[in-house]
Order: sequence, then C-alpha cells, then structure tokens
Amino acid sequence: MHPLSPAVEALMRRVAADVVLPRYQQLAAHEIEEKTPGELVTVVDRESEARLSEGLLSIMEARLLGEEAVAADPILMNDIASGAVWIIDPIDGTANFAAGRAPFAIMIALTVDGVAEAGWILDPLTGRLCHAARGRGAFIDGARVTARPTGAPQLVAGISTLFLDPETRDRFLGNAQGKMVCADIPRCAGEQYPKIVLGEHDLALYERTLPWDHVPGALFLEEAGGKVARSDGRDYVFHDGSTSLLVAANTAIWDAAAEILFV
Repeated sequence: MHPLSPAVEALMRRVAADVVLPRYQQLAAHEIEEKTPGELVTVVDRESEARLSEGLLSIMEARLLGEEAVAADPILMNDIASGAVWIIDPIDGTANFAAGRAPFAIMIALTVDGVAEAGWILDPLTGRLCHAARGRGAFIDGARVTARPTGAPQLVAGISTLFLDPETRDRFLGNAQGKMVCADIPRCAGEQYPKIVLGEHDLALYERTLPWDHVPGALFLEEAGGKVARSDGRDYVFHDGSTSLLVAANTAIWDAAAEILFV
C-alpha cells in the first residue's frame, strides 16, 4: 500500500459520509445542471471536490487537477506531467448519482512527473475501497487482489459507445457480434475497473480517456495484473492527449479482444 493511503482513505470516507450520501436521492431539480451537452454536474460534485481538494492539500502539497475545476478553467490541464499532482473525480458516474441510482464513486490519484503512483476508488454506497500503489500491488478493502477472467465461453466486454461517432460505434459492435458478449456498462469507470479485476467482465473499451476517469482505475487494474493500452498497443499515458483505451484482465485477453475489435 502507499504510505499516504490511510489518510486519503479517511478523507474520502468523510466526504462520502458528510457530503455525498446525505444528498443521494435528495437532489432538487435546480441542483442538477448540464455543464456540456449531455454531461451533468450537481452541487454535490462541486462540494465534494472542494472538500477533497482542501483535505488532500493538508495530506501533501501538490497541484490539484479536479474535474470540476478543469471544467471551469481548462488551462489547469497544462503541464500536468510535471511535479506531484492530485487528480480528483469528486463523483464518477454523475448521471447515475443525479438519477438516484447506483453505481457512482469517488476517485483520487496521485501522479509524479506524469506517472501514476497511487490510486483510490471508493464506492460510497457499499464502502468498498479499491487501492493501488505502483509496484506494491492492488487491494480491495486492504486485501491484495489479482485480476481474473470471467471464464465465460465468450469474452464479456463493457464497450462504452458514449463518445464514439456512429460509424466507429457500428464497426466495433459489428466486430464483436457473435464473438463477445456485450454487457451493460455501468456508466461509471469507478465500477467498470473493479468489475474486470473481480472477474465480472473480461475487458472494457473507452473512447474518451480523461485523467480523473481513468488514472485511478488503470493503475488498479495494472497492479492487479491486467493490461491497459491504447488501441494501437501503446502504453496508456494520461497526459498525451490520446483517445481510445482497451483494458483487460490480462495480456492474452487484451490481445484477443484487439484482434476482434480493431480489424
């Protein structure tokens, strides 16, 4: 585990208990808005990010890269590969949270000079905490875990089509037909990555790969023995501006999925 993990976990649990859960299924209509077409933000996202930001700075001084702060000031994305950075997703799965349904998560990552050093994913409803530290393994509620395949006759895939153009979407789904089982996606990366580690899905495919959505989960899956890479096989680098990400429970599944999807 990362040395800062107990402090970060305690902070996340406080914010979940004090800010997030009291407003779950209690939001008024005026407390939900569109920040971009089809993408929601709530008053809870903003308050959670403010509380997390304050708490993380008290744990360790570093730059802050929060989803809602970047939405207000995109220049914060500049030079994110320099120095220590706290990456914050105050509520991952906001559309689910705003609709009063699971899943949603609080996610944090710590990066140093463009490399993820630690990540945390908290499910506020169940209390499950997924944590990873570079070179030290992946953990769920303190117990070390290794990613495992579903063992299903066909690969079970979570294919996110939310940000795909229609032609690309149809190509991926067509390629998968008869060769993969396309599972319902949770619309929450903080749930999708654990599903792969826990053997519920074999792989997932994403088009948009913003740091707060993927850095914590990518490190968690990699430290559990999974593979995270761009569609052309390049390593996932969160600050290179690339899109498209294929993640899988192991290298063999990644290779098999790539042959199916990217023909």
